[in-house]
Amino acid sequence: MAADRTLGRGLDSIFRPSSIAIIGASTDARKTGGRPVHLLKKHGYQGRIFPVNPKGGDIQGLPGFTGVSELPETPDLALIAVPGAGALQAARDCAARGVPSVIVLSAGFAEQGPEGAQRQHALRALADDTGMRVLGPNCLGTVSVPEKAIGTFSVALETEMPAEGPVAIVSQSGNVGSLAMKMLGRGGAGISRFLASGNECDVDIADAIAWLATDDATRVILVCLETCRDADRLTRALDTARASGKPVIVLKMGSSDAGKAAALSHTGGLAGSDKVFDAVFAEHGAVRVRSLEMLVQLGSAAAALGGRRVSPNASLSMIAASGGLGIMMADAAEEFGLVLNRTGAAAQAKILEVLPLASPVNPVDATAQMSANPETFETLLNAVISDDANEVACVMMALGLEVPRLRDIYLSALERARAAHPDRVIAACVAGPDDALRIVNAMGVLTFPTIDAMMEGLAHLGTLTAQREADHVSPPEIEPAALSRASVRNEAGAKAALSGAGLVFPEEVTVTSATDAAAAADRMGEPVAMKILSAEIQHKSDIGGVELGVTGGAAAAEAYDRIMAAAAKNAPGAKVDGVLVAPMITGGTELILGTTTDPIFGPVIMVGLGGIYAEVFRDTALRTAPVSEADAIAMLRSLRSFALLDGARGRPKADVVAAAKAIVALSEFAVRHAADVAEIDINPLLVRDAGKGAVALDALIVPHADQTAEAAE
Repeated sequence: MAADRTLGRGLDSIFRPSSIAIIGASTDARKTGGRPVHLLKKHGYQGRIFPVNPKGGDIQGLPGFTGVSELPETPDLALIAVPGAGALQAARDCAARGVPSVIVLSAGFAEQGPEGAQRQHALRALADDTGMRVLGPNCLGTVSVPEKAIGTFSVALETEMPAEGPVAIVSQSGNVGSLAMKMLGRGGAGISRFLASGNECDVDIADAIAWLATDDATRVILVCLETCRDADRLTRALDTARASGKPVIVLKMGSSDAGKAAALSHTGGLAGSDKVFDAVFAEHGAVRVRSLEMLVQLGSAAAALGGRRVSPNASLSMIAASGGLGIMMADAAEEFGLVLNRTGAAAQAKILEVLPLASPVNPVDATAQMSANPETFETLLNAVISDDANEVACVMMALGLEVPRLRDIYLSALERARAAHPDRVIAACVAGPDDALRIVNAMGVLTFPTIDAMMEGLAHLGTLTAQREADHVSPPEIEPAALSRASVRNEAGAKAALSGAGLVFPEEVTVTSATDAAAAADRMGEPVAMKILSAEIQHKSDIGGVELGVTGGAAAAEAYDRIMAAAAKNAPGAKVDGVLVAPMITGGTELILGTTTDPIFGPVIMVGLGGIYAEVFRDTALRTAPVSEADAIAMLRSLRSFALLDGARGRPKADVVAAAKAIVALSEFAVRHAADVAEIDINPLLVRDAGKGAVALDALIVPHADQTAEAAE
């Protein structure tokens, strides 16, 4: 049968099995094959458990079966815990019995050399041929907390099941994922599902995300990602989760060197593949975090948020028991792009009514008296929550829940305030204890252990809101086309090809002698720029191959000779096609515009502050290609240097629309010619005043490595 790669297909039997077979089951609960039996019994799984071991007999109080064929029924799920070669045969036995899904816990596959890779290939072929879903191999399996269905040997379940809740975890790394599960189960919002995908010979991260997007027990999806093996599947899964309204929060581990190795152009050096992951997550509605702690904290906060909304760059009301803590909260809020508006007059009056010595402005310095009794704290809390000048109420509780007397005050006040203002967002800065955190999370109050974590978390929640509410337009279908060898030979060829795609370049001429250079300069009648023309010299100015502001024929002839001498000295052996002469164009704002080819996601478009400062400030925005004009404008607005285009300090506003059209044209060109083009570099793109357009002054097209030699012939 043909392989069915439908996202999420068949995962019901993995996450919600009514019966589980353990192949390689052991009487020793400490062994890999013994632990799933032990954990299923210990934590109260209500389905049928079938231990399988060639010796049969009693296995941890259950009847053992000598093979899958001897089972009294076909199980929904089989866990395989026998060594590599035996695991492959066990999977074949399961397929023959009609088992819909297996989890191969065993190692000994692609991670262990060519022989293991062959076994993994055979396992994938078995899944494709039979339709049986295979999770793993070399994985830590699954946990479904509502059903207490355990398909793992993880020590995270050694003493207790995680608290049940709405947060799911999918991870390529079993240990990272299981640690996140343990952390969430302690003081967070609780767990719905856990899946560790291991080598991903069949079931992958994308399958899990897509299935969880339809799972009633899951409201938030946490992802621990090492790499992406299939870009299309991952992005479609993220889109599915976004469409379902379920936040996806990603901890992406590792920064690839692939982008650094491709730095033949400025673009290649500025658009490393780790930045491409950032762009992909943002485009498809996921938020990336940089630590396991923030993954867990943000997951809990997103679950507690429920249907409430945190705006991008949200405004916050703050209350603390000391001025110092309030100042720290204000500093952190500003760092993460959040806003503090002045406390409204009505809220100030309520605060001063119960605490005349408090500072009622934002942040509110309530002094230690805020903890004097529940009524005082509740009044302060209600005043801040109901303040229409700000949308999120942040309260610094410090060690309040650690002290029994204060714990009662804070919890009772929070409970009544939450009931009185069910639609408002409340965030508490408090580190524990775990049981109290679970109570606060259950109220729908967001909890964070530190001030910085609170502000970072609220900023991420605002980003999720922006991504969820943005208009999402599918990119146009672009037919591939071949690119002529002349287009990648040198700058003149690149400009000709890109001009045909809609980019604007000044009128130029190629000369091959000092006499011709003089004639060209005299004909243009204005200062000219002169540049070496060679497919083998990408960074022309670095070798003395550029002369600017050359006026008159005599000066142009001398400049030609200097350029050719510099090329002979600094790039000996490079094939030179001549010198490009063009009128000098000044004024406007210089951007760098380019594309690179990511090994996973394909053509990527980049724009940033250009000219000689491109690699100094590294102020860039990235998206996968192609992009729409709205996408391109959003890229430009995301730059720290956008103020230069937007008329900062009396500058005229630049032609942002023309710059956006250039970005769109280049992105479509890169996709159309993806089979031939590795990188494109336009530096600078000179963006003139509004209504006057944007002109590209330099261009480089880098072919894929196997085409470079051909282009130079």
